[in-house]
Amino acid sequence: MKKIALVASLTTLAAFALAASALCLTSGCSSLGYLAQSVGGHLGMLRAARPVPEWLADTATPPALRERLLLSQQMRDFAVETLALPDNDSYRRYAALNRPAAVWNVVAAPELGLTLKTWCFPVVGCLGYRGYFDRSQAEALAGELRAKGLEASVYGVPAYSTLGRLPGAYFADPLLSTFIHYPEVELSRMLFHELSHQVAFASGDTMFNESFATAVERIGSQRWMAERASAAAVAEYLAFDARRQDFRGLTARTREALAALYASRASDDDKRAAKAALMQRMQAEYVALRDGPWQGFAGYDAWFARANNASFGVLAAYTELVPQFERLFEREGRDPARFYAAVRQLARLPLDERRATLGP
Repeated sequence: MKKIALVASLTTLAAFALAASALCLTSGCSSLGYLAQSVGGHLGMLRAARPVPEWLADTATPPALRERLLLSQQMRDFAVETLALPDNDSYRRYAALNRPAAVWNVVAAPELGLTLKTWCFPVVGCLGYRGYFDRSQAEALAGELRAKGLEASVYGVPAYSTLGRLPGAYFADPLLSTFIHYPEVELSRMLFHELSHQVAFASGDTMFNESFATAVERIGSQRWMAERASAAAVAEYLAFDARRQDFRGLTARTREALAALYASRASDDDKRAAKAALMQRMQAEYVALRDGPWQGFAGYDAWFARANNASFGVLAAYTELVPQFERLFEREGRDPARFYAAVRQLARLPLDERRATLGP
């Protein structure tokens, strides 16, 4: 995801290199220019962060932000005490970024296929996305990919993880203005999701990593609602999640229909015509949801406006293996520590064996 400045000491240079290495774990880097924007963007974010207690003591901190920061720290403690997630300095600092996303990811897929283009790097393997702190750079790459005949999409990411591999509080992942004002349960999901990336990481297997994190966020948010959330927060979440499930159902059905179409023996021209019809039907179903049961909620308008094969590929990465992880959690007695140990064992296996062991 991300200008390197000249540094005066080897210690500082080592810190730059370490930050770069960790960033590459979740965003990739294939050139010095890309590495430069990654390190510069990440360090700029870290420089903007201050410990939460400083924000709370600052009389200039808006009351609404102060309330959310306090809530975030309760969630952070809950993550350790109840979910056995890492007890470290992550999300104990806050940065106001003054932009709508932490980074912008670029994804791409063929015109008649759903498999995401990958970028491959040492150590971390191949990833199905490439991230930038500067949206214009992300859009430029997307334009290059489209010129090559691929379908590309650029989407904002509110947070990313450096996998807890940087030393000390200064380099720990901070809370960000891009998500701090999320509804209460959604904020808990975000924190639990990102912290789970510090628990287990399978090199080159985006679907495994993201599906695991999605499973943890679901498990964690259910416990948060049962033990800590107010009735109003739970009601707000249930309404929000009902729409999300409708969205996932609609997009999953469309993705499955597209996958069957692309795998068929139809000619490319026939596939294009059928694809257009499927996309048109999906758009019509979405409008019916938005203007009917959703009572005008338009939060998914942007997704449907840019929907393409790459968009479907991203959705699959975050949800495809979630049922398998949830079943594994049940098999491990719903004990988070045992569940994480089992996932770490899976992460060490070769890809094919990992999938087979996790199950269908």
